[in-house]
Amino acid sequence: MDKTLLVTNDFPPRPGGIQAFLHNIALRLDPDRIVVYASTWKRGREGAEATARFDAEQPFQVVRDRTTMLLPTPRVTRRAAALLREHRCTAVWFGAAAPLGLMAPALRAAGARRLVATTHGHEAAWAQLPASRGLLRRIGGATDTLTYLGEYTRSRIAAALDPEDAARMVQLPPGVDEKTFHPGSGGDEIRARLGLAGRPVVVCVSRLVPRKGQDTLIQAMPRILKRVPDAVLLIVGGGPYAKDLRRLAETTGVAESVRFTGPVPWEELPAHYGAGDVFAMPCRTRRGGLDVEGLGIVYLEASATGLPVVAGDSGGAPDAVLDGETGWVVRGGSAEQSAERVVTLLEDAELRHRMGERGRAWVEERWRWDLLADRLKSLL
Repeated sequence: MDKTLLVTNDFPPRPGGIQAFLHNIALRLDPDRIVVYASTWKRGREGAEATARFDAEQPFQVVRDRTTMLLPTPRVTRRAAALLREHRCTAVWFGAAAPLGLMAPALRAAGARRLVATTHGHEAAWAQLPASRGLLRRIGGATDTLTYLGEYTRSRIAAALDPEDAARMVQLPPGVDEKTFHPGSGGDEIRARLGLAGRPVVVCVSRLVPRKGQDTLIQAMPRILKRVPDAVLLIVGGGPYAKDLRRLAETTGVAESVRFTGPVPWEELPAHYGAGDVFAMPCRTRRGGLDVEGLGIVYLEASATGLPVVAGDSGGAPDAVLDGETGWVVRGGSAEQSAERVVTLLEDAELRHRMGERGRAWVEERWRWDLLADRLKSLL
């Protein structure tokens, strides 16, 4: 039986988008034909216990390295090669091409016949820097396929590769569990809990960091409130930018119309999307293109929930929106454009419904996890 070794630093219970991406696809592969080699989430008793519980619940085998950051060191490479031989794996899937794909030549020598490496947003940043660009070219030449999220990341990464390696790239974006994220996911309960029943709600679900654009939404609120006086901005998530955002809401004079939930349990995320009438995250590119949105799965989760979306134009975010059909793309960082699009949606229930329905249909047509898992199976 042909088996696949997934080599990854990013895997639950460590939280994050890449972790969820890899786990969701792994769950849809034959559990008898995949072995996961991953880093340890965090040191200490609590981290060890959480990791052990998670691993025990998986239908496939998970092997943990002792390090909390899996890098292509000689020791890790030897361990991966030993696992490949022990479990008779014929394919390797690198959960993130950079830097783990540097192990590809050694694993091919150990018996791997197919090597597939998944790229995310950070590989697009690697492609812009001379030293890491050379490493990315080596990874592209040593693997059979590099996958990409969308056209933005493909174009950036392909420019760093040899032409024949760029031609072998295949799209493999993250997907959406359309059975988890759906209309009627419990939004009314969240509204009631937060005292928002009957109010127009603009919701943003994301990590609180400057790139995501929650500050732009707060700056847009005075314009929104002039047209929709009882509107409220619901900011869902945690992160290092939280204090700055709360301070901005105060200084902008809209603190009474902005609600911060902080981090919420994963199982409550669909209901928090459903608490909104409009989803907005006007993300922007920062640090000369090194801090950029790879895709923006939150837009697709919102679409699956039946919400119209307002997205920023950073990186691959526009790939997650059918502009004018499932929502709109605005200039990242533009409070004026964000406010105009949000107000248009809040004032037009029929338009919200039409865009929400189109978004839901688009997710079902293109972004389901089972479709994407089948694509990876064919590559492996």
